[in-house]
Amino acid sequence: MTTPSQTVGPYLSIGLTWDDGPFVAPAGTPGGFWIRGRLTDGNGDVVPDGLIETWQADPSGRFDHPDDPRGAAAPSVEGFRGFGRSATDAGGEWGVYTLKPGRVPDVDGALQAPHIDVSVFARGMLQRVVTRIYFADEEAANAEDSVLASVPAAARPTLIAPTADDGYRFDVRLQGDGETAFFAL
Repeated sequence: MTTPSQTVGPYLSIGLTWDDGPFVAPAGTPGGFWIRGRLTDGNGDVVPDGLIETWQADPSGRFDHPDDPRGAAAPSVEGFRGFGRSATDAGGEWGVYTLKPGRVPDVDGALQAPHIDVSVFARGMLQRVVTRIYFADEEAANAEDSVLASVPAAARPTLIAPTADDGYRFDVRLQGDGETAFFAL
């Protein structure tokens, strides 16, 4: 007998969050900044019980992980862990404190633009959705990125985080007008 499918939320806060989850780098790390955003559904309503996970290279473009094709490398910044997790609040807001990732090689050896991989979990979804954050102040690198180039031109702006007072802003819309571009994995 098959077990029925379950949604990935809304009980994400039970065991999936921790106090320093939003800190990819320790607070106060030189060069550190916040990426903040709002998670909304297809109607534009906030999702107050979602979860945002981030995974990224360190500022040198390396991962402390065996799946790095160049081999795992200790972080170039003390305390940097490359992974963050932030629950959304009552207003759908989330945030992670991090450092800008370095460029990593693509499958053909070309360098990808600095980016952060993002998984989004929310009520009503049977599986997570995956997107990327690119940085608005990396125009030249963004223009060379093959993954970003593979996204239809009209949807690319949904992957570009503009600068904000304390870092960058990246809102995620799950469906509808202005839907964030998601990747099939």
